[in-house]
Amino acid sequence: MGSLAAKKPSAAGAVVVRGDADAIDVLMVQHGHGNGWRLPVQSVGPDEFLASCAARAGRTDAHLGIRLGTPIVTGPRPDGARPVAWWRARPIPGGISSIGDGIDHLAWLPAEVAAGLVAGTEQEHVIRRGIALADTVPILIVRHGKAMTRSDWSSRDQARPLTARGRRQASALKPLLMAYGVARLASSTSTRCVKTLVPYATAEQLEVEGWAALSEEQAELNVKAVDKLMSRLIEQTLASGTPLAICGHRPVLPTMLTALGMPAMQLKPGASVVAHLDLSGQTLAFEHHPPRL
Repeated sequence: MGSLAAKKPSAAGAVVVRGDADAIDVLMVQHGHGNGWRLPVQSVGPDEFLASCAARAGRTDAHLGIRLGTPIVTGPRPDGARPVAWWRARPIPGGISSIGDGIDHLAWLPAEVAAGLVAGTEQEHVIRRGIALADTVPILIVRHGKAMTRSDWSSRDQARPLTARGRRQASALKPLLMAYGVARLASSTSTRCVKTLVPYATAEQLEVEGWAALSEEQAELNVKAVDKLMSRLIEQTLASGTPLAICGHRPVLPTMLTALGMPAMQLKPGASVVAHLDLSGQTLAFEHHPPRL
């Protein structure tokens, strides 16, 4: 994600909305009868992705699974305190909110009422910015976790496995993919890419779709096939509204990112980029999540 401020965020939260633009409600919580209302927010844990923390805020404060949408850009806090990272979010379909840990009251309130409860604070501006954002569907581009070096591997390169660190990175991706409600997984057929998505696939009972066109070997021979596949996956994602994660290789990532209207960038092993697409397929925002391990 773009730099929120000079200081690293110490917490993350979400403007959780329901309804449509004509009648949109915002989830608010209250801790203690004498305390004011606020948005769901939690402190970031060690090695936790900011997006995972924002999704955890919904589960902790309201026992509600949420799917993150577009990040909400905020400026430096006037008091000089460390900033909070914010996202617009929707409840997972079928989810029912209830009072969370340490919370005394919870309410879905009309957006103007919610903003009024935090008038004059940063959260008022966050609410107003959040409700103005459009609903989007996320596509995540993931670089596979740390793999064994080619010099230490004597078999086919496609079978080259993840290292112990790579396996930890793969496991650490689970809460990040969950934060965006990923429900479809696609990957290069190479072992190191498929295995990067397997921990999440196992946890969510999903299949990892293997695509040979995304492998280093095939992409080098036929980059147009990568473009064609990416266009197909994007079209299917927009039609279904199902969040998608695609795992690929460093040499192939620029083509994959360009297909989503994002600039080519260097991703470390285990890193992810999230593209937020509107219904027309335009990328309204993107985020970069470096590996946490």
